[in-house]
Amino acid sequence: MGEPAVQTLDISPVGRVEGDLDVRVDIDDGVVVNAWTSAELFRGFEIILRDKDPQAGLVVTPRACGICGASHLTCAAWALDTAWGTTVPRNAILARNLGQLTESLQSLPRHHYGLFMIDYTNKNYAASRYYAEAVKRWTPFTGTNYELGVTISGRPVEIYALLGGQWPHSSYMVPGGVMCAPTLTDVTRAWSILEHFRSNWFEPVWLGCSLERYEQIRSYDDFLAWLEEKPEHANSDLGLYWRMSQDIGLDKYGVGHGKYISWGYLPHEDRYNEPTIEGRNAAVIMKSGVYNGASDSHKLMDQVHTREDVTRAWYDEPGGLHPFDRTTAAISNNDMDPEGKYSWCTAVHHEDNGRLEAGPLARQLVAGGDHGESWQHTDPLVLDMYRRLGGASVALRHFARMHEGVKIYRQIERCLRELRLDDEWYIKPTETDGQGWGATEAIRGALCHWIDVRDGKISNYQIIAPTTWNVGPRADNGERGPIEESLIGTPIADPSDPVEVGHVCRSYDSCLVCTVHAHDAKTGEELARFQTA
Repeated sequence: MGEPAVQTLDISPVGRVEGDLDVRVDIDDGVVVNAWTSAELFRGFEIILRDKDPQAGLVVTPRACGICGASHLTCAAWALDTAWGTTVPRNAILARNLGQLTESLQSLPRHHYGLFMIDYTNKNYAASRYYAEAVKRWTPFTGTNYELGVTISGRPVEIYALLGGQWPHSSYMVPGGVMCAPTLTDVTRAWSILEHFRSNWFEPVWLGCSLERYEQIRSYDDFLAWLEEKPEHANSDLGLYWRMSQDIGLDKYGVGHGKYISWGYLPHEDRYNEPTIEGRNAAVIMKSGVYNGASDSHKLMDQVHTREDVTRAWYDEPGGLHPFDRTTAAISNNDMDPEGKYSWCTAVHHEDNGRLEAGPLARQLVAGGDHGESWQHTDPLVLDMYRRLGGASVALRHFARMHEGVKIYRQIERCLRELRLDDEWYIKPTETDGQGWGATEAIRGALCHWIDVRDGKISNYQIIAPTTWNVGPRADNGERGPIEESLIGTPIADPSDPVEVGHVCRSYDSCLVCTVHAHDAKTGEELARFQTA
């Protein structure tokens, strides 16, 4: 027989969000044996901000993303707070947290229905006993739950708009506080929006039970018992997702490096009023951490350990630098070379622990650790599932995202309860030179900004986003990026429709649109090319 003919097909985007990401995979005997993730779009925000007014980041960086601008604004504000040594009143901390939380809550159903669950209606799964129900619920635009979920996802950011005047791209967070002072009417309206979200979708559709019942689940055994407890649980979107994921084998691949990072997020309103870089870890409700699944160890994450390798990226500068020391020297010769430079994304790593995965799975594994402060949030469920199920997978990675929705909702409630409307919202800071750092957890994972202010202007501004951690190319030692590593071992049932590659990439919710090229590892011949729309 002759060699298989080259096929070129156009399919649904792998990323389905924004940007330009190519994923090249080598397939041998129906399994991915090598992978490259290449970020094809140069944004250059670090260059745009150079020599600008220090507060320019408050306006520019929220435009870095159309769906998580609040997370960038949060980082930009805290970076200047730490550089200028501001005092931030408790109301302002709550208002900042509230903005980010509502933005994160809207992202959950949008990713679930608009990006991830669409693949469960793929014809490759027609033999699954859950396929007919999946098609009924999750078919784009016409699926019953798709329509409801995408529609209701806009409600939480109505609360954001009460604070920032608009969503996205508000700049209401500023050094020293916030530029808003919500009224009792605003807070009452926010509660009404939140309750509508809960009673019309979150409990009846997403969970199939009350939030209070779901919060009783603390272990994998608890979760399995919950699934069997009532038909409403098993047939909820969460219950059906888990059952179908196991039925079609998504619990069997997408492992990755098994090392995870979270910056932690939600500074406590009474513990971070005098923000410093060094004091942040002990002041956030959701604790930071690095979790090494191999050694089953947790420890706090310190920004001093962050390094960016550019060996395989299109930059002309030394590798292994801390962001404060980078110059973002982009090069014009950006031809894709899998054996050389092949991405605008840097290879971000921890100087002692190497490549780390960011995202909801990382956050939940960190939340299960006994490190950090005794008052900080803990949740053992996903860590118990990780241990019981033998590590990460596509199924567990997305489950962690779905599970996280309840705690995000509860923290929104907490922020609304804790506001003291007659207290201060802003304390004018003194502008000085200095270095600052602001971090948070965007819905996709670890996000941070570094700023260096000299002579009253920005001399250096650096951003490391969740996708930078996850999509980065190989490092100088050859270690693959997290998504590259997660693709290894992925079974490809049909090279002309590699939906499995899409599962892996979309489980990370990478904020880049993807093009997938499939190559035969033995012949080097391109099997198929899928150009995104």
